[in-house]
Amino acid sequence: MIIRTIKKLKNLKGKTALVRVDFNVPIKNGKVVDNFRIKKTLPTIEFLLKKGAKVILVSHLGRPKAKEKKFSLKPVAKELGKLLNKKVRFICHSELVSESKNQSKKILKQVQDDSINVTLLENIRFDKGENKNDKKLVRELSEIADLFVMDGFAVAHRATASVVGVAKYLPAYAGLLMEEEIKGLEKVIKKPKKPLVVILGGIKTETKIPVIKNLLPKANQVLVGGGIVNTYFWAKGYKVGQSIIDKDFKQEILKICANKKVILPVDLVVGDYQGKKYQVLKVDKDFKVPKGQAILSVGPATVQLYAKYIKKANTLILNGAIGYFEQPPYQHATYAISRLFANRSKGRAFGVTGGGETVEVLKHLKVINEVDLVSTGGGAMLEFLAGKKLPGIEILK
Repeated sequence: MIIRTIKKLKNLKGKTALVRVDFNVPIKNGKVVDNFRIKKTLPTIEFLLKKGAKVILVSHLGRPKAKEKKFSLKPVAKELGKLLNKKVRFICHSELVSESKNQSKKILKQVQDDSINVTLLENIRFDKGENKNDKKLVRELSEIADLFVMDGFAVAHRATASVVGVAKYLPAYAGLLMEEEIKGLEKVIKKPKKPLVVILGGIKTETKIPVIKNLLPKANQVLVGGGIVNTYFWAKGYKVGQSIIDKDFKQEILKICANKKVILPVDLVVGDYQGKKYQVLKVDKDFKVPKGQAILSVGPATVQLYAKYIKKANTLILNGAIGYFEQPPYQHATYAISRLFANRSKGRAFGVTGGGETVEVLKHLKVINEVDLVSTGGGAMLEFLAGKKLPGIEILK
């Protein structure tokens, strides 16, 4: 895929770059508790500053229904300032485009001329025009910069004002993070070094089916867990108790899992959601989840089976937890598979992962730095792997 990137820009001195980032990070008691996504964007910001540009950052946080304090990006501005070791201006975009034109021009001139080179705008979703890709908001954002840099891969699947709208009015380029994510994901779906092994878990069957469909022709094996497994055994007629299933995909899941490349569990951990009652059951014709219990993880024999494929892989994709890892004792399989994935990714295979819970597990196990590409986008990554066109990437072609 050929895209325009900031690496091709030469003369940026005195220019103002509007940069769409994804600073949708967890905040507790007014402080950022996980700065992973902020750190991933630092190379792009520092590149632009080094070239002499002023940087105005645009992001969202959560899904606010109004201007709620808990969704303010103010704590992010403080964290970003610490990471950059420089002052970061924090203002609302409306201050730059207020009805008082003289006042807004004065503030904008200050943003573009003073010694503070980095500005973070308040949560863009405080403006109702963001999700509607409203023309008024698009023009307002476009008028405060000379170029647009898309560096928020995690929102690349959203056709919003700050993602695709501004690209109609400003020359658009991919940031360094955006370029890294696209190249890494293309590597595993266009020309993967075989064997390609895909590991899919998580509870949302709906988001995984398109990925399996797109990757099956390329993959050597697809190892499954989570909602896919629950739904499959329910569709086959087994009694699955309180297991979370997706009844809308009965026929599709039966067809997909009939493919020999899809490797299914040979044993499962079933129990209650509190982790008080649990047991390992072999998957055979007599398999049945006891009343009041659910399928909550794959079993140890399945981990051993999956390990054989992971250890031989030259390309690996991991998304979603294999089990209900948040509640002991159902974390063991998820942890084991995640360690195997990271260990194989360390030089021997090219490993790609992404998604909130997947990244959370890898961080907990302290193996996240062993993976070649840790995508900042869960939903965007899945849509990319499913072969869909992402609006935030299309504008860069």
